Amino acid sequence: MSRKPPSGAVIEGIDFACWAVVLCKPDAVERGLVDAVLERIAAKGATIVNRQEITAQAWQAHVHYWDLLVDRDWFPDRDIPACLDETYAGRNVTVALAHDEPGVHARLRDLLGHFDPAQAAPGTIRGDLGNDSLSTALAEKRLVRNLVHTSDDADAARRDFGTWYGAGRRALLTAELPAQCTPGEA
Repeated sequence: MSRKPPSGAVIEGIDFACWAVVLCKPDAVERGLVDAVLERIAAKGATIVNRQEITAQAWQAHVHYWDLLVDRDWFPDRDIPACLDETYAGRNVTVALAHDEPGVHARLRDLLGHFDPAQAAPGTIRGDLGNDSLSTALAEKRLVRNLVHTSDDADAARRDFGTWYGAGRRALLTAELPAQCTPGEA
């Protein structure tokens, strides 16, 4: 009998309601905006527990954006796997873990702003730091460069952690933390 966790259960015993994976995309890395993005997240009360630059692999982008791969209505005239490969494969990204009280995902999503930087409100990361638009990206048949992604909810945080850090990295989530949402509260 296998001792592996069930499909999708990347790490047992961690309450991902208090953890978010922050992905600073290639455009944020190339423009030198990673520090500014993570500082703004920390200023909203989240603790950045880990940060590392990695070279993205094609499979990571494909797993991360599986919704674009299966729901072809988003971009019916695009070769999404090729767009993902062009945007991510072999390029540097920065991944970080943000820890905060429950509700961290919604707070971070609000801080990011609209996925289209041209529509993001001032005071949001994409509104203040973004320099692309969905209309330009569509005209150029590429993905929009919108700097950063954070996990949408606890389930997404679990998947994002598995995708960008790997299942064998539990120690990153068991650092000394505030009393709320400590490891083991799954």
